[in-house]
Amino acid sequence: MLAATSPAYGQASDDAPTTEAPATEAPKDTGVKREVVRPPPLHVEYVQYGIAIVFENDINPGAVCSSPGSANAPCILGGAGGLAIRGGYRSAGPWYIGGAYQFAKMDSSNLYRLGIFQQLRLEMRYLPDLGTRTAPYGSWGIGALAYGNEWGVETGGGLLFGGLGVEVEISRTALIGFGAVYRAMLMAGWTDTAGTIRETGVAQFWGAEFQFELRSEIGRK
Repeated sequence: MLAATSPAYGQASDDAPTTEAPATEAPKDTGVKREVVRPPPLHVEYVQYGIAIVFENDINPGAVCSSPGSANAPCILGGAGGLAIRGGYRSAGPWYIGGAYQFAKMDSSNLYRLGIFQQLRLEMRYLPDLGTRTAPYGSWGIGALAYGNEWGVETGGGLLFGGLGVEVEISRTALIGFGAVYRAMLMAGWTDTAGTIRETGVAQFWGAEFQFELRSEIGRK
C-alpha cells in the first residue's frame, strides 16, 4: 500500500513548492517625447573698440572740381587709404552706438605733398540676432571732416553716411568684419596751394573697410 501511494524516485511531488523567475515587464511606450529645455540666452553689454583698414574712392567731386574756377585744374579729390579708430557701446540687444576717428592719405593730383583727409564720426549699427557667429548689420551716422596738406586744415565740412556690413565672432571677445559705405560730404570752399579756387560743394564717396575689434563685458541682463 505504501509503495503504491509514494511518488516514484526522481518524480517531483505535486505538493512540492516550485520556484519561478519573476517576469520582467518591457518598458511601456507612453508616446511622450522628452524635450530638452535650453537656458535663456545670455544678454551681455559690452564696450567695443578696434581699428579698421579703410579705402575710399571719389565717385562725384561735385563743385569742388567742376566749378568754372577749377574746371581746367586737376581734381584735388581722389582715392584714399588709411586707418579708422573706433569705440562705443554694444547693448544687450541689437544696437551699437559709438564714435570713430579716421585719417587717410588722399590722391590730390600732386597739389599737396601729402594730402590728409580726416573724419570724426558718430556711428550707429543695427545687428539682428540670428543665433550664429556671423551677423549682418546696417550702419549710419553723421560727422565732420577736414582736409589739407599733411596735418594742416585748409577746408572742412560735414558728412552723412550709410552702409552695410557683416561681423564674425572669432571668440567671445574678438571680432572681424567687413563693411561697405556711401558718404555724402559737404566741403566748404577754399583756395588750394596752386591758387585754384575750390567752391563749396557736395562730394560723394564710396568706401570699404576691414575691421578688427575687441569687446569687454560691462554688464549682464
